[in-house]
Amino acid sequence: MSARVPRNKVQKLKKVKVQDDISKIKKDASKLQKKKFKKQLKKEKIKVDEKISEISRRKRMRVWIMAVCLICLLFIGRIGWIQFVMGEDLKKKAYTQQTLDRNINPRRGTIYDATGKNILAVSSTVNTVTVNPVNISKNDKEKVAHALSDMFELDYDTVLKKVKKRSSIETIVKKIDKEKADELRKWMSENNIENGINIDEDTKRYYPNNNLASQVIGFCGSDNQGLDGIEAVYEKELKGEKGKIVKITDAKGGEISQEGEDYISGIDGNDLILSIDSTIQGIAEKYLKEACIDNVCTDGGNIIIMNPKNGDILAMAGYPNYNLNSPYEPSTDEMKEVWDTLSQADKVKNMQAMWRNKAISDTYEPGSTFKLITSSAALEEGITTTDKAGEFSCTRKYNYCRG
Repeated sequence: MSARVPRNKVQKLKKVKVQDDISKIKKDASKLQKKKFKKQLKKEKIKVDEKISEISRRKRMRVWIMAVCLICLLFIGRIGWIQFVMGEDLKKKAYTQQTLDRNINPRRGTIYDATGKNILAVSSTVNTVTVNPVNISKNDKEKVAHALSDMFELDYDTVLKKVKKRSSIETIVKKIDKEKADELRKWMSENNIENGINIDEDTKRYYPNNNLASQVIGFCGSDNQGLDGIEAVYEKELKGEKGKIVKITDAKGGEISQEGEDYISGIDGNDLILSIDSTIQGIAEKYLKEACIDNVCTDGGNIIIMNPKNGDILAMAGYPNYNLNSPYEPSTDEMKEVWDTLSQADKVKNMQAMWRNKAISDTYEPGSTFKLITSSAALEEGITTTDKAGEFSCTRKYNYCRG
């Protein structure tokens, strides 16, 4: 026999089961709803993140575009600055780096006396020797240094140092005569040295009359620049414009043989004609020297001879004077005797005194020379007449003159 469950209990059990199922369904629905909500929320969050990321990406892109545009503007500005503001200067620097220039001194203008025939100063043709160290092979450097030092009586170590320098050009010796230049050319030919040694035409100042008008004319330095007197005062007119020999060089400063050379000739200086008459100048200097020696004038003396009609200076003599061809050597016998015992400062002081043109540089009291002005004024005003004996008698006393 089977046991029977009461009907009301069965109903209760069914009711509980239904409620449990409903509760379970609700729970399942709630879980499903939560899952759907979470998924939806996640989707919305992803969309928001995507939107934020898109906005951020657009901002970054705008920033990058602005930065690139700014950099481009800076580059354009810099290029414009280099092209238009610095262009000319950079062009000159590039030309300097890419070329090798050797200057050619122009012929300095000749100085004539008042006649226009007698030469007081003239430029003669000489040569200057330079080297391009980068174009001399390592095996030939010592041989070249030996030859140059022996030929021109120079210090070997100094010449070798110049030959071994990492520079484009070095000067070895200036103002050599044609015979020495030809001797060097012959040596280069015999030793098969074609590049690296340059023999360029140059000029040297020469004064045919040695001491004549030395303190008036002045002299030139080693580069043909006027240092004193007329040579210095009229430097701009006399010097001319330098020429040059231009060669294209490589990055190391070496010559590019295929390019050859460009020769740009110089412009010679203007000639100059002085009012000085060399004959009158020579006479004035001769008698001034005799007078200074006879009267033991320790401070020397000066003579100025003028043309009274127009004020031209026909002669301006000073004693002691000096030899224009050797201005750094003592000029008098007394100075030569003590020259080696003097310090360098005393030598410079004596040379400057020797060069000084006292006729125009020093002041002096007019003295008797002013009598010419007084006499001229008296004659002009009719106070006195010419050649009237005994009208004036000076007694060698100050403030007393009987007329």
